[in-house]
Amino acid sequence: MEEMGIEIPDTMLPFGDLHQNTMAAGALSSKVKELIALGIAITIRCEGCIVYHVHDAIQAGATKKEIMETIGVAILMGGGPSVVYGTEAMEALKQFEVVEKDAMCV
Repeated sequence: MEEMGIEIPDTMLPFGDLHQNTMAAGALSSKVKELIALGIAITIRCEGCIVYHVHDAIQAGATKKEIMETIGVAILMGGGPSVVYGTEAMEALKQFEVVEKDAMCV
């Protein structure tokens, strides 16, 4: 995305501002907004979005249980295909947990 920002700054800079402003805490916390974004990412089957929002949900303080329940809601709303992409989210969660655990050991 950084490279695209260099190539098409008139598009990417406003998109970055939109993202930052939308995900800022307001009536909903940033964590809740990240969980909503994750649920949507699973439902629309966007692999890159799934990884991005699992990461940002963790950074915003989401627990494993909260992420797993978000996956469940996405499956409810998206049906069978969301099961497949829900497993992608679960795998991303596992990988981020390993990274965090390794970082704590250093």
